[in-house]
Amino acid sequence: MAKTSSVKKNHRRIAMAKQYAGKRAKLKAMAVDNKLSPEERFDARIKLAELPRNSSPTRIRNRCELTGRPRAVYRKFKLSRLALRELASSGALPGVVKSSW
Repeated sequence: MAKTSSVKKNHRRIAMAKQYAGKRAKLKAMAVDNKLSPEERFDARIKLAELPRNSSPTRIRNRCELTGRPRAVYRKFKLSRLALRELASSGALPGVVKSSW
């Protein structure tokens, strides 16, 4: 089980990324728009840099929904390899079977 503070921090980052998504997209579009003057583009980049660091979607960490484990997380299931194996063995995931040979 991961530390609850790490999991909560990641949830705060997700919420902040959603909150600033529109503003961030608008500023990014302005920063690369060649039709604007260089001063306006520079101002857009400055405003983009002034946004909170945790509002960037790249700072969000994929974590297991059950355990909070940050490594070896399958995107499709949002579960770590350990949780996925345990659920597949117990039959809790329909259509997923643990292989054995």
